[in-house]
Amino acid sequence: MSVRAFYADWAGYNRRVVEGVRALPLDALELRVPDSDHWPVWRIVGHMGRARIWWLCAVFGEAGADATPFNSLNNEEWVARGRPASSAALADDYGTSWSVVAGCLDRWAPQSLGEALPEVADGHSELHTRQSILLRLITHEAYHVGEINLALGVAGYDPIDLWPGTDWAADAPASLREG
Repeated sequence: MSVRAFYADWAGYNRRVVEGVRALPLDALELRVPDSDHWPVWRIVGHMGRARIWWLCAVFGEAGADATPFNSLNNEEWVARGRPASSAALADDYGTSWSVVAGCLDRWAPQSLGEALPEVADGHSELHTRQSILLRLITHEAYHVGEINLALGVAGYDPIDLWPGTDWAADAPASLREG
């Protein structure tokens, strides 16, 4: 048994972010939360994809980083490329990180969620469990999608809706769809 069923909605959230980013006009990728030093939308989306790869591959040793544009342990290379040429390219970049998440959800068993590995950063070490990292990633993405939506809304664009309420079953395990 894997943990996929516990995180079934995440696939839908991911799909809606990818679709939402893909639908943005190119100029929307440069939007920022007004009167702030927040990053532009394109950089926030890349940061979300990069965070997945950092935590799952660099910290937990999962495979798949090399199949993404976020494969270096340093985000600066991706940022230095600048804004992707299109919203579709940005959505595709972000979408590549889902294969790593999906692989973990498929391979990790419920009893493995308590397994911990230390992360060493900035000269200090913290202990992180698989469960804490999955929750960190989900809340991190929700936070940043909210930030993106604030920038989009102020500029008059529709938000990326993570919870539309009508299509959750498309991403749910078959046992939930049938019941």
